[in-house]
Amino acid sequence: MLKRNLALLLAIGSALAACGKTEAKYEDVRPVRTTVVQPTGIATGASYSGEVRARRESQLAFRLPGQVLERYVELGQSVKAGQALLRLDARDVVLQQATAKSQFDKARMDFDRAQQLRAQGFVSQAQVDQAKVVFDAAKSQFSLSANQGGYTLLKAERAGIVTALTAEVGQVVAAGTPVIKVAEDGEREVVVSVPESRVEELRKASDLSVVLWATPGKRYQAKLREMAPDTDPITRTYAARITLQNPDEAVRLGMTANVLLPGEQGHAGFTLPLTAIYDQDGQPKVWVVDGKTSRVAARPVQLAGVRNDVVLVAGGLKAGETVVTAGAHLLHANQAVRLAASQLNRQ
Repeated sequence: MLKRNLALLLAIGSALAACGKTEAKYEDVRPVRTTVVQPTGIATGASYSGEVRARRESQLAFRLPGQVLERYVELGQSVKAGQALLRLDARDVVLQQATAKSQFDKARMDFDRAQQLRAQGFVSQAQVDQAKVVFDAAKSQFSLSANQGGYTLLKAERAGIVTALTAEVGQVVAAGTPVIKVAEDGEREVVVSVPESRVEELRKASDLSVVLWATPGKRYQAKLREMAPDTDPITRTYAARITLQNPDEAVRLGMTANVLLPGEQGHAGFTLPLTAIYDQDGQPKVWVVDGKTSRVAARPVQLAGVRNDVVLVAGGLKAGETVVTAGAHLLHANQAVRLAASQLNRQ
């Protein structure tokens, strides 16, 4: 009995000793992507992406309804002023002209006869006047039908390039409905959308330049020609038209171009991905990694601007420091981190 009690006491003591041991804590080490900041000259000037357009674009339409009988041009074709573009079926117009001519001939004969009878005293002056009114109306109608005969042929008003065709042979079109667009030769512009906060900056800019995406190494001098007086109802931005002062053959309609505003150049600073910045109480910050401990610390920074997905940092960092560029929203002060596998594979 004594032995059994002693064994029980030893078992209880062992259990209590085991419960008193402290388990080892597990520290969460977050995978992140980082970059080593390097000084660079940053520019605070803005840039806007837009499309190359002609200064004048004519949307041409027929003056009367009808069926398209012939099409003489293709999309993208160069045309000269006065060149035929489209023709309508003129049969109905010819019939109207014939009817108007018959009415005009009859009214002219009636008026001539009334004048002769008036000279002989067989009719009154009122009857002659009435015949003249009918004759004048028939004459006007005949002249109108003659003009409409020319409206069945649509011609280019200026030399340019066909940029849109909305009518095909056999299609019935309404009067006044645009069927073809011609971009006039000559001046070329870039149409961009400008946020309201940068409108005055663009108005006051004296040295604009344009860079085509197709030829990024070449710049074209430009100037602001027109700023819309009101915003777009959907984007809430102002449409601006920037005229290229020295366009060459490389500048083609529809190309994508960037309009660059002058800014302060050469300030020492850094460029970081936008994902490196997180906001805390209205203060932009980044996570700086300690190279010895692999732990992060928050660092306030001063921003000079944002361009697409890149942020310009004007202060708060030193060259050679390591900054977290992905995973910043998952970190806290003194968090241990390690490089993500995707970044290790590239190194």
